[in-house]
Amino acid sequence: MQCQFPQAVSATVLFASGRFGSRGLLLFWVVAGLVTPAGEGRADLNFAVDWAVDWAVDGAVGLAAASLAQGAAGGGARTWTDNTGKYKIEAELVDCRSGTVRLKKTNGKIISLPLSRLSAADRQLVEERTAKPSGTTQAKPDIASWVGKSAVIEFVSGAKSQGRIVTGDEKYISVEVAVGTRKYLRKYPLDRIHAVTIGAKREVLNAKTDGGRVPRPGGTTPQQGSATNPAATVGVRRTSAQVNALIDKLGGTPPDWWESVPLDYPRTIDLSWPKYSGPWNPNKNVGQFMFSVINENPRRWKQGTKFMHHVLSVNKDNPKVQQSVFNQLGHCYHDLLRDWARAAFWWRKLKTYNIDNFVGLADCYWKLGNKEMAAGLLRRSRTDYSRYGSAVKLWSDMGELDKSLQLAEASARAGNPGGAYMGAGDACRKHGRYSQAVVYYRKVLAIPTAYARIGGKNQKNPILERNKSRAQTAIDNIKVFETLELKRIPDGTYTGTSLAYLGDLTVAVTVQNGRITSVRVTKHKDKQYFSALTDTPNQIIENQGLKGVDATTGATITSEAVINAAAKALSAGMK
Repeated sequence: MQCQFPQAVSATVLFASGRFGSRGLLLFWVVAGLVTPAGEGRADLNFAVDWAVDWAVDGAVGLAAASLAQGAAGGGARTWTDNTGKYKIEAELVDCRSGTVRLKKTNGKIISLPLSRLSAADRQLVEERTAKPSGTTQAKPDIASWVGKSAVIEFVSGAKSQGRIVTGDEKYISVEVAVGTRKYLRKYPLDRIHAVTIGAKREVLNAKTDGGRVPRPGGTTPQQGSATNPAATVGVRRTSAQVNALIDKLGGTPPDWWESVPLDYPRTIDLSWPKYSGPWNPNKNVGQFMFSVINENPRRWKQGTKFMHHVLSVNKDNPKVQQSVFNQLGHCYHDLLRDWARAAFWWRKLKTYNIDNFVGLADCYWKLGNKEMAAGLLRRSRTDYSRYGSAVKLWSDMGELDKSLQLAEASARAGNPGGAYMGAGDACRKHGRYSQAVVYYRKVLAIPTAYARIGGKNQKNPILERNKSRAQTAIDNIKVFETLELKRIPDGTYTGTSLAYLGDLTVAVTVQNGRITSVRVTKHKDKQYFSALTDTPNQIIENQGLKGVDATTGATITSEAVINAAAKALSAGMK
């Protein structure tokens, strides 16, 4: 059988479900020029027949048009696959409207088919190619028609949730979701939803995000294992009103990943979180479980965060435990997941602060795009009594080196010379003041040895000794920061080792054509490293060097070890 038709064929055929049957429907596709039984292969025929029969059963409208619509999606001909993986066709994307895709075959004919009949990869490609440019108006979804129906909800971050839509308006939908034997009502903003699927109909609301890259105000965009941060954008600046509104909005709603993460913890844990004085036992104590099991396992960071929400619900009538949970949730969202808005939401519920959560909250304001809010908090602290100069570091990160050094001097006079001078040295190095950095590092080395009672014995203060070791390493590597020229380094992979928190940390740096192409931590013993093992290497690659690289907040020791090990590796390459 050989069928040939004029090139300028244009046909519109209306048919009802079952009127022609599958054979009559196939005849329509052939007559319309959409399927040529001879010369294009059996798979092509079956592909079209399969879609055509499916449409007939659904009582759809078949449309064939030889003329190409204006504003076609384009992209060139490619192989399209159906959702069974059995059938393929060579065609070019024309457009996609109201859930219907039009493809232009290699013979010039155009076929129309439901988007749902394409493979998942092809559906995503269609959505990307037909996405509306920013500034265009998108049709509002019919929220009222969703109410009372079961739906699969895809978020812009890539996470998914499933449940029954209970209510909805122009900004939010409320969804009843089942977790185990219990049901919860979740409220989701529409601007965080990528698509909603009810039955066979899938409606796209917003484009997907980049799946976890968390930009920072300075313009660099470090990666973090599995966290997404909808509040951060490159170079963003927000007013205090905008920051507060964002914190309240996101803090009052569950993260996109919530429904996909199970509530998993040892049932032997005492959820009332009493003061614990016995031997270390993560299977009984909430804090020890979070420290030893959650913090040390990135794959469980989300589980730990969900667990702390569970502990909060169990202790809704215990204000003292609630304060501990608020602090722990701030830590989870800030140090582990890098979700600045939610971290600020929980830390702002605290009645009293220590230096860590105080500086952490200021860091959230800075990362959310308001320097003055961050500075307003930092100005309330006249001394930095943190182990490694976290407040000194944040002033430096915000570009306020003078304020950073003023705080360091005040803190040293107040009794914390080790952390303060170490932070000052790192701040000067970050800003390219290398000779001044060496002065501060030497001040750390000059601090008299101090002793502390540890394990019933008088031992050298481990924090001071660690700062001294870091200071000496920084002095040894300072010339690399000053003299690094990537063009002088032959192509290859170079390794360097530096002391981290629990032992040596080794980094492999690859240089190609005068550029750093890879920085990998190949060996380490640290456990509380948070995002330092990915964040710091990413910054080195983005900066194409060591200048301006920030140590990861909350994991300063590990992050500095990565920087120093990379410096040794690059130094070896220049020799």
